[in-house]
Amino acid sequence: MSNSTATRPGMKPRPLSPHLSIYKPIPTMMMSIVHRITGGALYFGMLLVAWWLVAASTSEDAFGLAQGVMGSWIGILVLIGFTWALWHHLLGGMRHLLWDTGYAMDKHTATTLAWATLAGSLALTLLTWIAVFVVGA
Repeated sequence: MSNSTATRPGMKPRPLSPHLSIYKPIPTMMMSIVHRITGGALYFGMLLVAWWLVAASTSEDAFGLAQGVMGSWIGILVLIGFTWALWHHLLGGMRHLLWDTGYAMDKHTATTLAWATLAGSLALTLLTWIAVFVVGA
């Protein structure tokens, strides 16, 4: 196998592909990366939701166990993270849908939308959990 940086006499060395360490992180790039991560996190979060639903339909003991795990402080933190991932992925998907239609493609608007995605997901997560604790109290 040939070495990609090796040169033959009289040839210029091949350019190296840019790496993430070369680029300055910008909001749109970071939100794109987080969008992919939240998509993966939603997969595992949905397994928890499915476990809770199966436990609810199985027996009182199974539901009590699931409810106990989900109601612990660690379970609540996981559910808050799941809620944030859900809101962030939804808003990021809407941002990408907007871009797919050809709108908001200029640098300033795209950056503003990236920050709005982050702020909106945090605000909606906070509002969701305020509603959970108000209704659940």
